[in-house]
Amino acid sequence: MSRVGKMPITVPQGVDVQITADQITVKGANGTLVRATNALVDVWKEGAELKLVPANDSVEANAMSGTMRALVNNMVNGVSKGFEKKLNLVGVGYRAQAAGSKLNLQIGFSHPVAKEMPAGVSVQCPTQTEIVIKGADRQVVGQIAAEVRAIRPPEPYKGKGIRYADERVVLKETKKK
Repeated sequence: MSRVGKMPITVPQGVDVQITADQITVKGANGTLVRATNALVDVWKEGAELKLVPANDSVEANAMSGTMRALVNNMVNGVSKGFEKKLNLVGVGYRAQAAGSKLNLQIGFSHPVAKEMPAGVSVQCPTQTEIVIKGADRQVVGQIAAEVRAIRPPEPYKGKGIRYADERVVLKETKKK
């Protein structure tokens, strides 16, 4: 059995988990997340813990038990603590500004770029060159951060562009005469 799948999920105070035949609903301070259950994994609640076990002895059920456990654990952590991704702008004149649910970027194009945030995701700009994307759904937060980064990814010669806060860009050597 999957080592990850064997570990029970501890449900903190203030988080409500509802398990039905076809979906798992997790409600907390940061919102509500819903995920469809998988037929290969049995889920039940025991006190303040969630347990996920494979429904049969197949390799697919074993793998899916670990996957479902990680997904449900991310749901529980998301509605209790939340997830965030930090991005940095590197380049002369590159600026970001958060206006409500919109992110306005001036990143070297002839026009400003506006990125609309979906429901449940908030954006903040502590400084003009920092972007913080927060939300309860880990997948959505990561996807939005990747989409913002893709607007102007770091180029390999000077390193200018939008990069993750913990990303290291390896610069190429320029052409020699």
